[in-house]
Amino acid sequence: MNKTIRRASVFCLLMVLALLVRATWVQGYEAKALADDEHNRRNTIAQYAQPLGDIIVAGSPVTGSKGTSGGDLRYKRTYTQGELYAAVTGYSSQAYGATQLEGIHSDVLDGTDDRLKNPKDLITGGQAKPGNVLTTIDPGVQKAAYEALGDDKGAAVAIDPKTGRILGMVSTPSYDPSKISGTTDGDAWQKLLDDPDKPLVNRALRQPLAPGSTFKLVVAAAALESGLYGSVDERTDSPDPYTLPGTSTVLRNENASAPCENATLRTALQYSCNNVFAKAAADLGQDKVKEMADAFDFDTEKLDVPVRAAKSVYPTDMDKAQTALTGIGQFEVTATPLQMAMVTSALANGGELAAPHMVSSVTDGDGSVLEETEDGDTQRVVEEKTAEQLRSAMVTVVEEGTGTNAKIAGAEVGGKTGTAQNGVDNSNTPYAWFTSYAKDDSSGKEVAVAVIVEDSGSARSEVSGNGLAAPIAQKMMKAALER
Repeated sequence: MNKTIRRASVFCLLMVLALLVRATWVQGYEAKALADDEHNRRNTIAQYAQPLGDIIVAGSPVTGSKGTSGGDLRYKRTYTQGELYAAVTGYSSQAYGATQLEGIHSDVLDGTDDRLKNPKDLITGGQAKPGNVLTTIDPGVQKAAYEALGDDKGAAVAIDPKTGRILGMVSTPSYDPSKISGTTDGDAWQKLLDDPDKPLVNRALRQPLAPGSTFKLVVAAAALESGLYGSVDERTDSPDPYTLPGTSTVLRNENASAPCENATLRTALQYSCNNVFAKAAADLGQDKVKEMADAFDFDTEKLDVPVRAAKSVYPTDMDKAQTALTGIGQFEVTATPLQMAMVTSALANGGELAAPHMVSSVTDGDGSVLEETEDGDTQRVVEEKTAEQLRSAMVTVVEEGTGTNAKIAGAEVGGKTGTAQNGVDNSNTPYAWFTSYAKDDSSGKEVAVAVIVEDSGSARSEVSGNGLAAPIAQKMMKAALER
């Protein structure tokens, strides 16, 4: 064999070996990455090869599947009362992917999760019978929230304080996931994307905004826990009006005739006195207020219910005037409705925060449990005495103060209103907030709620937590106590 042929043979052999090494690498090390690649059409074909499993509310599915005509995707997702439950289910779309519970539990719902497969399926790669996702949502609470919000832009969350079960979660305006579940729904999808009210955003979990005076509950808790004040009925050192430290800016109260000068925390919550809580925050200092906010789970990067909630923020690196403004839920404080419901839930539960969750269990197609969320996984936020005092003050808010629209006959109801500035120099319509709890001693049932109304179409002068948000919370709490 001459030298040229020998060199060509060696070169060809090396090329074959290189191809074999590459093939082995792809099959042995990159197979999973390639299989999981979002551009791999086989994944979508497998996902919609059979009817999907269901998301269950109170024993009944709120999802379904139907056959398609033509194409390689045999089934597509359908929804029962899609707009009512969109903030819970999310969507499963053949073209645009999946979100919320549909996305988190997609492997169980489409039958590709290995836990669903028998030994034969694991060996052959066959697809198993899909599983189901059982939620903690109460249909009565969910419906009450959705109907009460109506055409308003806003959100609402209801939690069982003892267990952490999320009983209701609504974001409005909503959308019908059925209308974007196929491959030919481009117009409907684009309409949702172009809508300035952003119906695809889950406002209950994913849109933190200034909480306004509802944050005064956190400041009051910090004042009691730190010993700044011994009780909610001790008079504070709070001039009215109050000048922000180091500035000439005077912070006034919404109700100029309210008895806010040196008011007790109870009176300050009752009349929502800005001077009391701004000065309390300044006196405590940002570190102590932040410590209390973080105990309620502000600034938590991974708050999963199991859908990940956006981080609610208590800012840092502030001067004393800015710290004072955080005392009334302004400056750069932000919170989601879920977060403010968690604050009230902890106070209602004797100072212990039960981890919020909206999935009770995930099962296989025969009902056997694959994973289960334990109720009542708690962390102590404040001492029981502090929680008891704040509940008492919140009852005063509802019985005699700014939250009278939340009253429920025969039940203990406590709450806190909030009207948060929106835009530069409050140039936009303010946000109306209400967070509350309700207890029925005869049945033992209880609930904690937070509601935000971003825009109801009302005139600025008519925007208030008691006027817009409290009636929504009242309907949700009443439904929860009657469940």
